[in-house]
Amino acid sequence: MKAVIQRVKEAKVEVESSTVAAIGKGLLILLGVSKEDTEEDAEWLAKKIAHLRIFSDEEGKMNRSVIAIGGEVLVVSQFTLLAAYKKGNRPSFTEAAEPEKAQQLYQYFVKCLEKHLNRPIATGVFQSYMQVYLCNDGPVTIVMDSKTRK
Repeated sequence: MKAVIQRVKEAKVEVESSTVAAIGKGLLILLGVSKEDTEEDAEWLAKKIAHLRIFSDEEGKMNRSVIAIGGEVLVVSQFTLLAAYKKGNRPSFTEAAEPEKAQQLYQYFVKCLEKHLNRPIATGVFQSYMQVYLCNDGPVTIVMDSKTRK
């Protein structure tokens, strides 16, 4: 499972020109689910992200988590994070999970994150063409992979 985590001042998702989710200060998470991913990957990633200290404390140091600041979270499914690009110029997405499995693990990840944050999480619309708008704060962007865990 791969995640691109962006610290944002605000973010929103539109589908067919209608806003389906919007958040203020917090995290925008783009999530890619691979064929090999399991619920254990979702649990590990959700816990790691919930406790990731990338928000500034009183001294301006990145020392606070989204939990600590009471921030919001928006999760958007993005299979293109699993792109293979070594051969040729057209990316291959053969490592991405099939839609049914991807949706199940995406929803499980969201539930795990909601448990850690003890509040609802905003989401995009799975398997929809979306426009994602964000104001990256910093910018701060972290990439995580549940398989390499680094």
